[in-house]
Amino acid sequence: MFIVIGANGRIGSAVASRLLKAGRPVTAVLHSNNNEADWRSRGAQTAVVDVRDTDGLRAVFRTGKRAFLLNPNADISTDTDREEHATVRSIVAALEGSGLEKVVAASTYGAQPGERCGDLNVLYHFEQALAAQPIPATIQRGAYYMSNWDQLLDAAKCGMLPTMLPADMKIPMVAPPDLGKAAARHLLELPRDQDVHHVEGPERYSPRDVADAFAAVLGHPVKVEVIPRDQWIAAYGKLGFSAAAAESYARMTAVSVDSGFAMSEPFERGETTLEDYIGALVAQSRGSHAAASRVL
Repeated sequence: MFIVIGANGRIGSAVASRLLKAGRPVTAVLHSNNNEADWRSRGAQTAVVDVRDTDGLRAVFRTGKRAFLLNPNADISTDTDREEHATVRSIVAALEGSGLEKVVAASTYGAQPGERCGDLNVLYHFEQALAAQPIPATIQRGAYYMSNWDQLLDAAKCGMLPTMLPADMKIPMVAPPDLGKAAARHLLELPRDQDVHHVEGPERYSPRDVADAFAAVLGHPVKVEVIPRDQWIAAYGKLGFSAAAAESYARMTAVSVDSGFAMSEPFERGETTLEDYIGALVAQSRGSHAAASRVL
């Protein structure tokens, strides 16, 4: 049995789907009963449990032999660093006495020690905690998610692409399904001492490349609008981030930009191009709009 945390998320769902396609038994760990019936219809078992419920999560782990671990994003209206460190502690504590023989954990490019710097610090501490426990752990560091651009679709439809990244800065990006595919493959490999894999897409892209990809599909020009660094915290605040979360995310963005997103080698290449990802995103949006119109 393979246990998959975050099965309703972009990466977790891809992991679970790949394992099911390979004929492996899967337990989809869900925060709520949303999509529980769908997973069961596809042949998976389900477990609705909050990852902050250490004992409940350990009980789920005990039903399997291998697990995909993902630290869920905290609500942006909270102190995200504090909340996400707490979920890391719970997930790692749940491994004790679980009987698992191997875990694969999602992390990020540029994970590094420090405090109040979002995923870079939280996921580094996750990696270190996994290294300190006895179950063999494979760390999968993913590049900048192409799905981060999803929320800018409406802006792109209006001809603008606001970003905090330099317009022509090429960075590693990856589609979540490619991360899920790689993680499923690592789960199927024999257990071994902790190792780290970097996964990114077939090429590196800039925000201008993203704007051009939107423009090609939408059929009109899309202009990159770079938000000045001294306005980042305010920009995050306007999106609903708490003061603590806005500061943390702004610092994470600054470190990532200044370090060039820690372009590590060697790395694995996913198959999904930015153009294909944006094309599918726009097509899905149009399909959803058409379906809503028929309902109305």
